[in-house]
Amino acid sequence: MSAHDKTSLQLPKENLEAEDFLPLLGTDHVELYVGNAKQAAHYYMAAWGFQPLAYAGLETGLKDRVSYVVQQNKIRLVLTSPLKSGGAINKHIDAHGDGVKAIALWVDDAKKSYRETVSRGAEPYFEPKTLKDPKGEVVLSGIHTYGETVHVFVERRNYNGVFMPGYRAWQPFYRPKDVGLKYIDHMVGNVGWNEMDKWCQFYAKVMGFAQLVSFDDKDISTEYTALMSKVMSNGNGRIKFPINEPADGKKKSQIEEYIEFYNGAGVQHMALATDNIIETVTALRNRGVEFLSVPVSYYEEVLDRVGKIDEDLAPLKELGILIDRDDEGYLLQIFTKPVLDRPTMFIEIIQRKGAKSFGKGNFKALFEAIEREQASRGTL
Repeated sequence: MSAHDKTSLQLPKENLEAEDFLPLLGTDHVELYVGNAKQAAHYYMAAWGFQPLAYAGLETGLKDRVSYVVQQNKIRLVLTSPLKSGGAINKHIDAHGDGVKAIALWVDDAKKSYRETVSRGAEPYFEPKTLKDPKGEVVLSGIHTYGETVHVFVERRNYNGVFMPGYRAWQPFYRPKDVGLKYIDHMVGNVGWNEMDKWCQFYAKVMGFAQLVSFDDKDISTEYTALMSKVMSNGNGRIKFPINEPADGKKKSQIEEYIEFYNGAGVQHMALATDNIIETVTALRNRGVEFLSVPVSYYEEVLDRVGKIDEDLAPLKELGILIDRDDEGYLLQIFTKPVLDRPTMFIEIIQRKGAKSFGKGNFKALFEAIEREQASRGTL
């Protein structure tokens, strides 16, 4: 098997098991349906250091919705709200609250990606369409995945505009400093009881992914709750989708809480990569982002478990950053409290120092921290 994928970028293959017939270049953007896109955009700029990029709404000819696009390095968020009552976006927000609607994937050929996935059983979201303006053209197509979440394939090789046709540059005076976030490391989906294998098979059969790693309820359990998880990845490793399902426990797990408040399966969290987690988390905390905290006792034994690291332990302890190691290196990670009103979506910050894994050694401490939050909400 080739050591490089078949994309125009000729990326090295990390997951040799993946068939990779699409193939994918990376995440293009993530679209969230939100109650107030203007205020959501301000939140992601002010608290998270995103930069204003593009806008679509009444002024660009839209009658039913408005979208603000913000960007930080390779991470693009599209924040979309309805302008009138009763439409599909309204129904999505009514059912789920604010949340991720579309995980858009960057491809060389959106028509081929649509054909390859639909012919293998994907449910169509929309057929390929070409958007044009004086800056060129973008080809889009879409398929359904778990819950009401969709994947949009984005082909933009013939486009040099600000985002895509239909949007104009958004250039407000307010442009806050970024916080060092680089790209989306992985995106995690929560699905219902006994649905994990079904959706892992979907990613394998329909999108050519392969399983990277799996965790059962012995790996991810506390005294009270448990869950199961499998990580699916494409060939070049740029797209990693862990899929979680609940497992039997004495009390209601975080996955059950999510499904109850989101009203079904959906995106649980985005993991955003940084090259300096101490600087990034310090900046985020100073801007009002709230993180889960672990007991001080976690740090008494952590170096015995993970060995030598480059960072001083004191700032990691002060900020509540978790550490884990695998055969290839170590990683540093931390998780926010839910960033929405409902206890649904949160965000992970991750810095990889060689490690390819997902912090298995931190699961117990992390889930106990989440349980403390659940207890305070009365949902444990």
